[in-house]
Amino acid sequence: MASGKRPSSRDLLITPANVRRVADKLSHLRGAAMKVGQLLSMDAGDLLPPELSELLSVLRAGANPMPMLQLAGVLEGAMGEDWQSHFSQFGFTPVAAASIGQVHKALDHQGQALALKIQYPGVRQSIDSDVDNVMTLLKMSRLLPAGVIADELIQEAKDQLHAEADYHLEAQHLLAYKALLADDPSFRVPQCYTELCSENLLVMSFEEGVAVESLMTYPLAERNRCAGLLLQLLFRELFEFGHVQTDPNFANFLYDPDNGQLVLLDFGATRHYSPELVAAYRQLFHAELIQDRQQLLDAATQIGYFSEQVTASQQEAVLKLFELAWNPCVQIIMTLPPRIWRGGYVIRVWL
Repeated sequence: MASGKRPSSRDLLITPANVRRVADKLSHLRGAAMKVGQLLSMDAGDLLPPELSELLSVLRAGANPMPMLQLAGVLEGAMGEDWQSHFSQFGFTPVAAASIGQVHKALDHQGQALALKIQYPGVRQSIDSDVDNVMTLLKMSRLLPAGVIADELIQEAKDQLHAEADYHLEAQHLLAYKALLADDPSFRVPQCYTELCSENLLVMSFEEGVAVESLMTYPLAERNRCAGLLLQLLFRELFEFGHVQTDPNFANFLYDPDNGQLVLLDFGATRHYSPELVAAYRQLFHAELIQDRQQLLDAATQIGYFSEQVTASQQEAVLKLFELAWNPCVQIIMTLPPRIWRGGYVIRVWL
């Protein structure tokens, strides 16, 4: 103003104080706002202005927990007025809080430690409208860059939220993974107590371990082992199970250094991959293995990496990323049993 220049409305909006206020309000909204923020922060990357990146990093850190009376009301609705009779001890302070619900620790009458995933009231019913409202706010404030494909992000956020809000579906995924990984002692899946579960409540055994991020202080061999387990799990999900837990948040895993197990905690974002999509990924790996650029491009296009708006230079940048990721993947593939690649996949022959 002093220099005779009128500040833009965007500059007035994204002052540091306003960014903090918006982040605080969105964290109170929980579900839709947090999920949109998390997806944008992971998918939009460097397209975002620094101010919006700061805001979204706050959302990734976690949500504000439910007030105690609200928490008791949800448990009463899920388990009846005598809900406390199911436990010898219940911790009212959450051990984790995220976009859809929060987790509490309890003990049953046999002394077994339980993890109760409790959904925030009203999240499921307000998903579509909340996502639309948040995206409208970001567009009107011009915080969302033009390069971000907002419509696809909006639908992705809605689909993922609806799936994660279905705790009956997550319980089915949990039970399925426990059966699928029963033959591999490198992985541990919690016990699901289906008799206590409902649409708003998921009850599992409480699993011990350290955060994956904390392995930065561990020996290199231990860090490599954990990274290897994460990649092994992905390959088995994609090529053997046909089901993939699609949320890459490290909070969905623990690592147990005492027995070297990777602990799987969250199955809300698990998706079924069609045989056609799996075949396209097989073609992608085959193309990289034989260094066929055109086949690599065809497979990536079939999977959906490239839209009509993508330029040749952008395609080239993505293909180079595939090549960078390929070398460590080969090292992991070499450690896997050939049965994972059954179905005629070329790496089975290569092994």
